[in-house]
Amino acid sequence: MPTITKNNTESTMAQDTVDGTTTTATTEGSFLNRNWQKLVAVGIWVALIGSLFAYINLNNLTITDALRNVVSLMQTPIGPLIYLLVYAVRPLAFFSAVVLTLAAGSIYGPILGVVYTVIASNTSATVAYFLGRFLGKGLIDETQSTGIVHRYADRMRKNSFETILIMRFIYLPYDLVNYLGGILRIDYKSFILATILGSIPGTITFVLAGASLRIDDIFNEGFSPELNPWTLAASVGLFVLSLVLSRYFKTREAKRTQEEASS
Repeated sequence: MPTITKNNTESTMAQDTVDGTTTTATTEGSFLNRNWQKLVAVGIWVALIGSLFAYINLNNLTITDALRNVVSLMQTPIGPLIYLLVYAVRPLAFFSAVVLTLAAGSIYGPILGVVYTVIASNTSATVAYFLGRFLGKGLIDETQSTGIVHRYADRMRKNSFETILIMRFIYLPYDLVNYLGGILRIDYKSFILATILGSIPGTITFVLAGASLRIDDIFNEGFSPELNPWTLAASVGLFVLSLVLSRYFKTREAKRTQEEASS
């Protein structure tokens, strides 16, 4: 009997060990299954930022020197392609869209600057949208109902086109809107159409502001900007127009929501 008890005990311990191993393996597998998209995103961002700093360090450059090199490339015959490429991958590094838009106005002028930036910004928005859609599952706690993100999240789900249009008109952070649209998996057609239309005033505003500056003078010591008053005035006018349009669409949306609630 003691021998049987001992054997049973050893068998139980072995089973516990097996169960423990199985449980651990299952837990690890579950963690990877749940988070592999986020790990891929972290890997991409680390590689991108690491490559940038490696380039700067290997060539003994400062951040200003690196920006000067990018600007020089944008002024070559293949400059527009460089601009489109940099703008497209910009969301991965969270680099400011405003800086690139201003640079386009200064380098390419108001007309070509607007054309290139409309194409580039919507390509960038698409990249960020699908990154959010692919990698953002579970990032927003659906049980929460308060806060600015959740307030706009509800609006984006219920009325995607007009909500995104308003968000573009009031100059909410460009990438925040892009990623949020993807994370919430709203309809892409509504997203991109509202982005194209809603971003036009802002794009023209910042391109014209950039066109009022000389890009070559920015890197000179003792830089004192000589602004073109006409392009600057047009930029300010479009900025005000964008805010007026946002107010109009917001009022119309609120009125329609109220009518739906009362009916």
